[in-house]
Amino acid sequence: MRRIVVSEFLQEKSLARLSAEFDVVFDPDLYADRPRLLKIVADAEAIVIRNRTWVDTEILAAATELKVVGRLGVGLDNIDMEACASAGVTVVPALGANAVSVAEYVMTAMLILTRPVFGMTESIVAGDWPRQGHAFGRELMGTTLGLVGYGSIARTVAIRAAAFDMTIVAYDPFLSGDDQVWKDTQKVEFDELLVQADVISLHIPLNEGTKNLIDATQFERMKPRAILINTSRGGTVNEPALARALRKGLISGAAIDVFASEPLGPEPAATFAGLDNVILTPHIAGNTIESVDRVANMITDAVIGLLKT
Repeated sequence: MRRIVVSEFLQEKSLARLSAEFDVVFDPDLYADRPRLLKIVADAEAIVIRNRTWVDTEILAAATELKVVGRLGVGLDNIDMEACASAGVTVVPALGANAVSVAEYVMTAMLILTRPVFGMTESIVAGDWPRQGHAFGRELMGTTLGLVGYGSIARTVAIRAAAFDMTIVAYDPFLSGDDQVWKDTQKVEFDELLVQADVISLHIPLNEGTKNLIDATQFERMKPRAILINTSRGGTVNEPALARALRKGLISGAAIDVFASEPLGPEPAATFAGLDNVILTPHIAGNTIESVDRVANMITDAVIGLLKT
């Protein structure tokens, strides 16, 4: 019977669909046991992964029967795409399946960071009434959202931000100026975006060109009231430089869902200690009940279809 290896978490319904037609080896922690993984994939025709399984030349050399890699997500930096192409292996990411979830996370983060009133419950219950003395945040209306990368998720954010009467600008060197996607969004250069935007949201892959794209120099160029949101890939933002910028007031806040090292170790975590203007989440921006089901169904359908072709 043809074998599929699932090396990270997958819902029971999708596992049952795969198991009805294939020999499925499922271990959600298999990604962490590299020697065992290399043995198990030896005769696998498909492997289904998230972002912790590295599909590289070593895996491809071991998996001589491999035809399909199903990626439960959209990021591909844990997959050697050139090596897969050379080996004739088709890589299928879940493009678009979690776009709404990520976009709603971005909108939620910018609302919380521009209107920081949602941590008052404890003081109210304690009998305080901290209402006097200052205005409680800012409105999004009339501000500028800068999107770094203008793919499907960024465009989904743009639609929602426009409903808040925000001005949308975006930087994407891979889209031509006459592309229809620019109909309602202003195409700008990266440095222009840094200077103009009140909220900057990253939607880019991690590669040599984007590593530490946001560093100390970039924070110096941003507005003091600017907010940075990263739901794309860890390593695109220099985390110590971000922490310094938040402490010095170079920007007013940040929401970070992805990190250069995941899980976040004690040393990098300590750089954010004591900051009340940052939201840190464990790579879950795209994970909602609805999106997890969409991703699983999309990849299950694709793997079954490709192996039956």
